[in-house]
Amino acid sequence: RQHRQQGVWARRPLEERDAACRALYCPGPMRLPCVLLLLTLGATSADPHDSYMSRKEIDEMRENVKEMFYHGYDSYMKYAFPHDELKPLSATHTDSLAELGNAKKHEGSTYEGVAMTLIDSLDTLAVIGNKTEFQKAVRWVVENVSFDVDVRVNLFEANIRLLGGLLSAHHLASDEKLNLMPGYQDELLALAHDLGNRLLAAFKDRYNRLFPYAWVNLKSGVDANEVSDTCTAGVGTLILEFGLLSHYTGDYVFYHVTKQALDRLWKLKSGKALFGNTLDGRTGIWTNHNAGIGAGIDSFYEYLFKAYIMFGDDRFKNMFYTTYNAVIDNLKSGPWYVEADMNSARPTHIQFNSLQAFWPGLQVLVGDLDQAIETQDAFFSVWERYGALPERYLLKSQILHSTERYYPLRPEIVESTYYLYRATKDPKYLRMGQVMWESLNNHSRVDHGYASIRDVKSKTLEDHMTSFFLAELCKYLYLLFDPDNFLHQEGHDRFLFTTEGHILPLSTLLHDEMLGASLPDSEESLEDLPALPEETYTCAKPPELPSPIDVVMKRIWRDRVGEDLGVSGGGV
Repeated sequence: RQHRQQGVWARRPLEERDAACRALYCPGPMRLPCVLLLLTLGATSADPHDSYMSRKEIDEMRENVKEMFYHGYDSYMKYAFPHDELKPLSATHTDSLAELGNAKKHEGSTYEGVAMTLIDSLDTLAVIGNKTEFQKAVRWVVENVSFDVDVRVNLFEANIRLLGGLLSAHHLASDEKLNLMPGYQDELLALAHDLGNRLLAAFKDRYNRLFPYAWVNLKSGVDANEVSDTCTAGVGTLILEFGLLSHYTGDYVFYHVTKQALDRLWKLKSGKALFGNTLDGRTGIWTNHNAGIGAGIDSFYEYLFKAYIMFGDDRFKNMFYTTYNAVIDNLKSGPWYVEADMNSARPTHIQFNSLQAFWPGLQVLVGDLDQAIETQDAFFSVWERYGALPERYLLKSQILHSTERYYPLRPEIVESTYYLYRATKDPKYLRMGQVMWESLNNHSRVDHGYASIRDVKSKTLEDHMTSFFLAELCKYLYLLFDPDNFLHQEGHDRFLFTTEGHILPLSTLLHDEMLGASLPDSEESLEDLPALPEETYTCAKPPELPSPIDVVMKRIWRDRVGEDLGVSGGGV
């Protein structure tokens, strides 16, 4: 608290921050008790009576949010299941897994969905306490879902929605204290391992390219003419799910390939320790030099810090604070954050992007509470103005972007509201949650679910209910008003939320295991990578890096997937 009051916490020396955190929250070496690792690192001085909400009101709001979830969930199960997502205006479905990441729908596709919304929502069923429906849903997924389907998917989206959803539900189902799934035999884990092996195809050709492909076919692997570009978040938002899959299965290749990708990405930072938005996955040459904290890069920051919490590797911590301080120094403008050229730090877009709304929640975890409060207030003022968050909002003119005026039921501002309330217990965040609940019911609720908003000014609707509405938005909003939830109780509070709001366990065993699980000669030190030219801070050509993990991956492909994924002798 004293550090926070004297200045920006993140500017304290790394050793001092680490020592303070360990003293407060780590009674033993690397002991990390819960996802809210640093939540009380500075208590707010706000008057708790400013926005007082009685326990009766809190309980009523919890039931309101539960009813919101069921209105969306029941509509999905009635009109869209087992397809991927609900179209609430027409009471039909969309098999949208193939369209995520802005892919165009393939007209000749025979893909008919993998119940993506259900998989994404399994842990929300557990959070709201519906044990019966959780068991029913898990049994259905285990008995009916197969990922041996001919569909080209976005690696980032398939990882956070499907792999993360399966791992989270497996964690909860196998928790004997919760007793959610008596007789459970790791069936979800087997499904997750199969999916992980199929997504691993994105890492093929690692002698010839630096980063995984952004797209992979779940049946045949990477297409011969697959696009090479990927985004920073697409590379940096894999390690939690892949790392936990390694822990559960003893199959460490998942952790190593994603960690290696992060190490390589780190070498591409600019002299100002900023990262661009998109790059060529083969060469590492930046194709979009805009640095920011929103779309295309947002969860990269989140996973750097959470990877440190989950796996205990100080390199993740050092990476995070280096680029976090660079963001504060170069992109922060009052309570807002702009986009700027990664090399010169000259502003390129002075606008708010709705995906930036995760940032205050991350700052709470870091312990930079003053800045989190300031930025959350600014972001929420946009919600108050429009009753939703537009995709982009121009800061100079304080008007909507001419085309990106939509709100696809994004959960990030609710997520940050939840974190800030858990950190401060300031009831103003309960009121924020109440306002957002009212807005969603007034503007998005329709007879058959909740519809995305096409234009936040006119309130015209889009015939689409995204899976993360149930997986994230409803989960965070419900937890905001449920102080007695099992996730908030001692014994069940050692967890991390993924960027999709999925619940992953924390354990010191993960630290010991991952720090000591290196395959022989499999690690590339950052110093071993080639130096980058000062003028561009990019790799001009793919370096010839020793990569013994490729041998291991080739063996795993041959043994487990074989010719179904089209891996040739020169592959992985």
